Amino acid sequence: MSKSEPLTESYFYILLCLAKEPMHGYGIMRETERLSDGMVKIGSGTMYGATSNMMKKKWIAECKASGPGMERKRMYELTGEGRKALEEEICRLKRMVRGAEEILWEDRGGQ
Repeated sequence: MSKSEPLTESYFYILLCLAKEPMHGYGIMRETERLSDGMVKIGSGTMYGATSNMMKKKWIAECKASGPGMERKRMYELTGEGRKALEEEICRLKRMVRGAEEILWEDRGGQ
């Protein structure tokens, strides 16, 4: 990821969901909605396109599912490159928030 390539919300949440453990697409969609308090909803078309693109970038990889009834589910896991992209995006977002807080709360004594 370069500095000129911020992640979309969908990409950010997909990577974030996979940072803890491998998941299948439907699980990622549900967890994204939960983590974003319902503000971000990833549809199946977006999910398919995003995961395909992120696999090309080598940010995520398919992995084997474990557990009964999971054999047919397509599971994804975060790669080292994906973790790096996620961490860079979190740093970028923190810088943006720090700048906004500095401007917005400058006159209030840093509240």
